[in-house]
Amino acid sequence: QLQLVESGGGLVQPGESLRLSCAASGFTVDYYTIGWFRQAPGKEREGLSYISSNSDGRTYYANSVKGRFTISRDSAKNAVYLQMNSLKPEDTAVYYCAAADALNLSPKGRPEGYDYWGQGTQVTVSS
Repeated sequence: QLQLVESGGGLVQPGESLRLSCAASGFTVDYYTIGWFRQAPGKEREGLSYISSNSDGRTYYANSVKGRFTISRDSAKNAVYLQMNSLKPEDTAVYYCAAADALNLSPKGRPEGYDYWGQGTQVTVSS
């Protein structure tokens, strides 16, 4: 059974950093596009970043996080990470990782581009 579990969220002050983890089981992250999304109360789910499968290896960042967030993959741990620096109050949201089946051709910056989702982890940025 394919499963994704996020961890690493928490309460931080503006300007601080967090690293989110997305641990995968039931599949190998090397062969899937893995994305990070967030959803704040009353807002749509926003695509933040994704990393393509190893055959391509592309990364993408939304303008809202470019230069502050970095996505990476650890094949040995079968996990994907999102390093978040210079956090702002507007980064407060539930953060999700997701995996895309190879047959899903929808844009990878949007939720419909993914087939499997984790349960989410809360990130709160507040002084």
